[in-house]
Amino acid sequence: MSEAVAETVASRFSELYGAEPDGVWAAPGRVNLIGEHTDYNDGFVMPFALPHQAVAAVARRADGVLRLHSADVESGVSELRVDDLAPESDKNWTAYPAGVVWALREAGHAVTGADIHLASTVPSGAGLSSSAALEVVIALALNDLFSLGLRGWQLARLCQRAENVYVGAPVGIMDQTASACCEAGHALFLDTRDLSQRQIPFDLAAEGMRLLVVDTQVKHSHSEGEYGKRRAGCEKGAALLGVDALRDIPYDGLDEALARLGDEEEVRRLVRHVVTEDERVERVVSLLESGETRAIGPVLVEGHASLRDDFRISCPELDLVVDTALAAGALGARMTGGGFGGSAIVLAEEGDVDAITKAVTEAFAAADFTTPRVFEAVPSPGARRLR
Repeated sequence: MSEAVAETVASRFSELYGAEPDGVWAAPGRVNLIGEHTDYNDGFVMPFALPHQAVAAVARRADGVLRLHSADVESGVSELRVDDLAPESDKNWTAYPAGVVWALREAGHAVTGADIHLASTVPSGAGLSSSAALEVVIALALNDLFSLGLRGWQLARLCQRAENVYVGAPVGIMDQTASACCEAGHALFLDTRDLSQRQIPFDLAAEGMRLLVVDTQVKHSHSEGEYGKRRAGCEKGAALLGVDALRDIPYDGLDEALARLGDEEEVRRLVRHVVTEDERVERVVSLLESGETRAIGPVLVEGHASLRDDFRISCPELDLVVDTALAAGALGARMTGGGFGGSAIVLAEEGDVDAITKAVTEAFAAADFTTPRVFEAVPSPGARRLR
């Protein structure tokens, strides 16, 4: 399958630019099993890579010209000069690949231009890291073509900087690290403070289970204000409590910390979510490593309640997925991603998948919501060169 995709993207590159690409690379989207809005609080996350991926055919240039084309956007080739790239100067899709070039150059890496053609199967706006996949595939390609010698976690850091500073979206480090570093058949237990990683085996099919992604089709954007407000609120909480980040509030010291916040009710809710969510990540890791995979279901449900009630980033569509799936026999379910739309995940016994999918689809129709997109999430490889 990857060979066919690489051939298609390389062929289109040749049509656009009149020459063969120097190579073809892929980087996946991700789904987060547990650990939401903890990454910018120096906490723990547990994503895994999806089979959906951004693919880039790229050729190196030495003349300072950056040419960009996407199979997924109805526009021609965009031409930029690398010397002219500046943060928040571009509000189009091209800001993501251009931002990576800017971040690499700002870090002292001599990237002198490129011709790029992109195609992606990661659903946009679904909370599955379509932007991170795009950034990471460009970073990996340029890392190879310009012999930069950067490792996956270093590329992730640069991609995060591109999105934070160049695009202007205050995202954490999880999405880019997941795309760059995940392994097939595993979930990535990531400490976002020091980027230490452990690959946790996660083979649901072998145990008779499936993990479904339900894309509500409600679009979101991290660069809009609500995500930024939550991040600012977390930073305020850390400052009021005298710690570097909410990661530093111990779970067994949460009640004391909340009492110290007094009448700062909104901040209290944010702090409570982050501290309890870090504990949920550690609990899921422990359960998976001890072979108690089904027992993670209730932990997912706890996480959704916290995101809905404390962080307040769910929406009626996400809540409907969770409530309907659980009523139809799911082992667990929760929203995933930044919130305000996007996707939910559902952990289910293999034999219950069809009934749960039918129940959710019918519930959306009854509520007059847009028909959701439902697919199985299979832990897949991280970013790699295809040819």
